Amino acid sequence: MKRATTVLITFVLLFMCVHGFAQIKLPGIIRDSMILQRDAKINVWGWALAGEKISIKFNAKTYKTITGNNGKWLLQLASQKAGGPYTMEIAGKNKIVLQDILIGDVWVCVGQSNMEHQMKLHAVRYADEIAHADYANIRQFKVPNVTNLLNVQDDVNGGSWKWADSSNVKDFSAVAYFFAKALYEKYHVPVGIINASWGGIPIEAMMSEDGLKDFPAILQTVEKNKDTAYVNGVNRKAAADMQSMPKPNDKGIAEKWYDASYVPKEWRTIAIPGYWEDQGVKDLDGAVWYRKEIDVPASVTHVPAKVLLGRIVDADELYINGIKIGSTGYMYPQRRYAVPANVLKTGKNLFVIHVTNNFGKGGFVPDKPYQLITGNDTVDLTGYWQYKVGYVNTPRRGSGGSFGIALQNQPTALYNSMIAPLINYNIKGFTWYQGESNTGKPGEYAMLQPAMIKDWHSKWKDTALAFLFVQLPGFMDYTYQPTESGWAMFREAQAKSLALANTGMAVTIDVGEWNDIHPDRKKEVGDRLALAAFKIAYKENMVYSGPIYQSKEINGNKIILSFTNTGTGLATSNGEALGEFAIAGDDKKFVWANAVIEGDRIIVSSDDVPNPKYVRYAWADDPPNANLINKEGWPASPFRTDSF
Repeated sequence: MKRATTVLITFVLLFMCVHGFAQIKLPGIIRDSMILQRDAKINVWGWALAGEKISIKFNAKTYKTITGNNGKWLLQLASQKAGGPYTMEIAGKNKIVLQDILIGDVWVCVGQSNMEHQMKLHAVRYADEIAHADYANIRQFKVPNVTNLLNVQDDVNGGSWKWADSSNVKDFSAVAYFFAKALYEKYHVPVGIINASWGGIPIEAMMSEDGLKDFPAILQTVEKNKDTAYVNGVNRKAAADMQSMPKPNDKGIAEKWYDASYVPKEWRTIAIPGYWEDQGVKDLDGAVWYRKEIDVPASVTHVPAKVLLGRIVDADELYINGIKIGSTGYMYPQRRYAVPANVLKTGKNLFVIHVTNNFGKGGFVPDKPYQLITGNDTVDLTGYWQYKVGYVNTPRRGSGGSFGIALQNQPTALYNSMIAPLINYNIKGFTWYQGESNTGKPGEYAMLQPAMIKDWHSKWKDTALAFLFVQLPGFMDYTYQPTESGWAMFREAQAKSLALANTGMAVTIDVGEWNDIHPDRKKEVGDRLALAAFKIAYKENMVYSGPIYQSKEINGNKIILSFTNTGTGLATSNGEALGEFAIAGDDKKFVWANAVIEGDRIIVSSDDVPNPKYVRYAWADDPPNANLINKEGWPASPFRTDSF
């Protein structure tokens, strides 16, 4: 009897297993509300039982195939014109009906945080755009952030297509949304965004093993990471080291410095904004508390308000009248905290900000908004506050502990899980905004980015796919003397990918912020990528970018520069003389030059350099007066002649 029961249970389990595999399964990206690529044969694929008959009914046609021995199937549907909505019926032993399908143009939008940044993170600048978003024909599929160090995946780990209404658009990539909106407003066809971005990642994470074949040192890391025992061991040790570190005793927490009843003693004066290391507090990593009584008018009380605290390095907590209003755990987001209606009172209100910083300068980033806002009323929060140190990190002796392996930063880790599963999906092209994590190795990047472009073209089996990328904007301190610059070299490395066919570059040197690696002006970036798409992908006869350095001619004490993309002529963005041109002789000691526009060329000279050899333009991390444009209004890409 016992043996018969066991046999019966085994039979039931086998039946359930076979029955489960017999069900048609679709990849996560093929689902309701998807946008399919127009004017190209359309791939639809999935899994079912080996030898199972599969049929698809779409737009009055039926397509049939039989599943292979590996359980996989793929059908190629006839090319379609833009339109919809359509219904798709997929049948085997079960039936799946997909609704609200559109035909249009599909773009894979990839990068790190500046591509990932959602509209909601820029809600102050783009409040009107968010409020009035109503584009059923613009849709985003956000690829879930998942890593895989071992092998390529067949499918993404979830996700759904969302259309750009005032609610959903808050979670759209801001750059990708403005890119898609510009395309839609020009061509009036549906635009699909496949958003495969992840903040802070290097380019290698989005590259395949094939794409890295010419980079043996990186491939060694790939192989090492396939040893799960090694990876897990490193991360376990790092976690153990972290646990063994002494926990800080924050006096501010213990003594409730945020509480309205707390009586401050021995607090000092400090300014907001500003870093404490720049205000007499030397090399302090730890926690610093700020407090100030803010006078609030009656009109601001009893209604919801918001507090803007610019950016803070690294983490912060805001308390008002002893009530915790909000917190942020890392340095990059802009601080925008909602204040409930019952918190503020007429007259003096106690504001306390708890700031923690573990490395580098800590405090409040200058040149950002620090305000209390309600309705039309604004209270300025800048000025002198009181501060006191909650704790100071104690430097560890010896090795200082180990660091773990950040899985998302490992080569191939995101290609395997976020790019490879998309390869069957027909697309128009790619947009790419990445590089901040690779700026330390511009020479390597100059080879990595072209290798990735070629590999993605190979994987999609279509070298005509447009690859449009963003050249990094200005960032960090302004410099007013000619200087060497890692970010300038990196922009040069990016530009070298223009040598490949069907590539386009959006120059953004003018839309950066010296104090923010995530500049707020995302619309200009999306719009310029769209201009590149008009030219590269849609073959419009137009000038899509600003001047690009082409060649030089030395004539006595002058160097004559020629450019492509001059459009209807060269000009300056501010109507003033050309800035940011430097010149040097054989010694490469650059000095500021006199630069004059003559037709489509620029004549550069200096009385201090009688025998010039080289010219540089906007060669700095963040050049303050990069004003060369064409008359269409697009900025010139920074360049140097001494690299050619």
